[in-house]
Amino acid sequence: MPSAVLALRAAVDGTLAAGVDDAFGRPAVVVRSVSDRRAGALGAVDGDTIAEAARHARQAGLPLVLVLASSGADVTEGVDSLVGWGRAAKEVVGCSGVVPVLAALTGAAVSGPALLLGLADQVVMTADAYAYVSGPRMVRQMTGNVISTAGLGGAGTHQRSTGLAARVVPTAAEVEAELGDLLAHLPDSVDDEPPRVPCEDPVDRATPEAGAVLPAGASAGYDVRAVIRAVVDDGGFLELREHFAPNLVTGFASVDGRPVGVVANQPQQLAGTLDIACSHKGARFVQFCDAFNLPLVTMVDTSGFYPGKDMEWRGMIRHGAQLAFAYARATVPRVGLTLRKSYGGAFIVMDSKTMGCDLHLAWPTAEIAVMGAEGAIGILHRRASEDERAALVAEYEETYLNPWIAAERGFIDAVIDPADTRRELAAALEILATKRERLAPRRHDNLPL
Repeated sequence: MPSAVLALRAAVDGTLAAGVDDAFGRPAVVVRSVSDRRAGALGAVDGDTIAEAARHARQAGLPLVLVLASSGADVTEGVDSLVGWGRAAKEVVGCSGVVPVLAALTGAAVSGPALLLGLADQVVMTADAYAYVSGPRMVRQMTGNVISTAGLGGAGTHQRSTGLAARVVPTAAEVEAELGDLLAHLPDSVDDEPPRVPCEDPVDRATPEAGAVLPAGASAGYDVRAVIRAVVDDGGFLELREHFAPNLVTGFASVDGRPVGVVANQPQQLAGTLDIACSHKGARFVQFCDAFNLPLVTMVDTSGFYPGKDMEWRGMIRHGAQLAFAYARATVPRVGLTLRKSYGGAFIVMDSKTMGCDLHLAWPTAEIAVMGAEGAIGILHRRASEDERAALVAEYEETYLNPWIAAERGFIDAVIDPADTRRELAAALEILATKRERLAPRRHDNLPL
């Protein structure tokens, strides 16, 4: 453990140690598991240590970082350990939206400690770490299903299925560097701006390679991350939750040294359509960026919401509304860019001007419409012959599948050459840097969870 600049509760005999240190390249309030006594079980004093660290982080305006490995509440203390965990959870929740809360898991997190991970803004896990509320034995006893620890709550499961893990690293030795990379894009608290980073990448660098990424076929897939890397500083992009809901890409980058959050449809996966998982992923990320003053850059290429009975029964309406809700209430600078398809309700949800986007740009390849040509002609001219249908589709594509009509109506601010994308984004973010919105007083809104 790095030496603390300021130790908190140093004389308390527990499995956790807390203090302010600069192990991640900048000061932060850090809580670490330092003892494997009873497999790192957390007692009442450990709950109080987390609570005290969280309070100090809020008061000092510093990020809170939890580096944990714990088998759960200490059963030898009985209910006292549960009460201690409750106090810790309440204070961590108090940090939400006030200071960034990062967590790293280097071993086990069972029961209460696992839920602490769920309270963090971003979670880093090592490849051999695991977390669950109820373990394999309980699952077998209650449901009859036999499952391994890794299958139930391993890092792979939290990468792909639950979305808990924002990043996974091979070993504990790499955790601090990963946490440092995350913090480099974030302010100390809600009252601060994210730190500008040194940048020698020319702000007016032409980006023809961004447009070259698009395939000739309108329905062909491509990797939107290539577009992102082409326009941001030095091609640097720190992707979060890469393997969870991969039809939406989220992560941190910088443009002209200014940290930004990037949200982009991924045509390689489900044709970039929006489903329940990616709606939740995007809403959580947009909300996080808005909380900590990170401008948002949204890249759009989606044909709409993913259709299906199962999707609707599982709550597509409610979950899809999460993404709309997060964008609509965001007050940070917001710049949108439509690359190719933007159809139907997804056009609105992916940070359209009507949702409050400050500036929305489009490439000439953008197709902004209620739906694609085949679907529209199938509805409007269902009795047409094949030859008539082909002619109508071609006419619809020429007339409607372009950005010009939306631009004429003010829904697109400018149609730009892909080669000018970096310059236009940088100029927009510079102009919007002083944006401030006055929020109406209210206790809190009611996000459709």
